[in-house]
Amino acid sequence: MKIQGKMFIWLSVFILAMAILYGVWSKEPVGTTALFLAFGLAIMIGYYLAFTAKRVDAMAQDDKEADVADEAGELGFFAPHSWQPLSLAVGGALAFLAVAMGWWILYFSAPLILVGLFGWVFEFYRGENQNQ
Repeated sequence: MKIQGKMFIWLSVFILAMAILYGVWSKEPVGTTALFLAFGLAIMIGYYLAFTAKRVDAMAQDDKEADVADEAGELGFFAPHSWQPLSLAVGGALAFLAVAMGWWILYFSAPLILVGLFGWVFEFYRGENQNQ
């Protein structure tokens, strides 16, 4: 984590220099503001990673002699299959269509979104995947 923190802090220094240079040279407020906001985001991420790196054990990426396989291991549990993202996608697409076409379409999209959301949250509480 230490190397990622350093990378983001150096990136934020570069973005700050570019924001100042861009602001002085172009005198355009929107792009300058966007670059300063990008600087803020990069420095927040860099500070968080550097702050967290002090409190966790050294990882393989912090060792210059480490191999790729040193960080190998279990990454977590992933659902084998689920139909709930399809319901959420269709409901979300209809909800965005409602903004463009008419708000009445939300009456059809809201149940799809709710069914998909509740189904995804509770899919391991019932059915064949209950004990996983």
